[in-house]
Amino acid sequence: MREFLYRLRVPLLFAGLLLCFLITLLADRRALREGGTDTGFLPGIVYEVAAPIGNVIVTPFDWIAEGWRNYLYLVDVNRENEELREEISQLKEVNLQYREALVSSENLQRIVEMRSGFEVPMQPGQVVGQDLSILFRSVLLNRGQTSGILSGMPVVTGNGVVGLVTATSPHASKVMLLQDRQSAIDGIVERSRARGIVRGHGDEPLVFELIARGDDVRAGDIVISSGLGGVYPRGLRVGKIVEVSDPEEGLVQTARLAPSVDFGRLEQVFVLLRRAPTMNLLYGVEGDSQKIGPRAEGVPKE
Repeated sequence: MREFLYRLRVPLLFAGLLLCFLITLLADRRALREGGTDTGFLPGIVYEVAAPIGNVIVTPFDWIAEGWRNYLYLVDVNRENEELREEISQLKEVNLQYREALVSSENLQRIVEMRSGFEVPMQPGQVVGQDLSILFRSVLLNRGQTSGILSGMPVVTGNGVVGLVTATSPHASKVMLLQDRQSAIDGIVERSRARGIVRGHGDEPLVFELIARGDDVRAGDIVISSGLGGVYPRGLRVGKIVEVSDPEEGLVQTARLAPSVDFGRLEQVFVLLRRAPTMNLLYGVEGDSQKIGPRAEGVPKE
């Protein structure tokens, strides 16, 4: 008998569940007919047993569904992040292009302003190299003799004096900067008209040697080119005085001068296509006798 019941365990279990379902269904229909809301004793037991079982069965599926929704959400978030990164990269590139365009427009504006201020034609040039020597200060331009540039021609920017062309080739020029120890230019104080010679001093500030001791020179005064000697036009900014020496010390009164041009950030310069008579005597009227080499010697001081 026991073995017989063991074999019928599955059908009996199914029959029991079916019987419980039918009893619950009939009890619900009876309760609806009578207008009641409370379940009977047997359906209540069935509900109490079925609810936890159903909760156990449904909960893992809820977890899986929630995990799948979170996974899809993370996939969408990652996709949006990638799109945002790409958009930010494109915006940075556009911003960089706008900044370069703004710098270019400022350079063009400086060309227009400078050409309106000088009757001398100018040739723009790009700085493509720099002399790293401790003793000398010079840069290399991407313009040369084919652009009408010759040794002895002054080089300027919208901020002021840069230096002097000392050697050329057909497509390049070497410019001795105002910082070079062999460089010298005659200058005057814009406010008091005191005269002196501005000399290069390497990486240190320029030195302004006053012609007359006791001239009215103060820190903050602007020094411009005087035009004497004919090498540089009159009125170009050379620098600002930052310190004046004691007139009682030394044979010559001097002042320290911060150049008006930032030589560490030179990019575009302008070569004035004119050469002073003294430069013609040095380099020759017919052509350019100086060629680019390790160092162009014989450059005179104004």
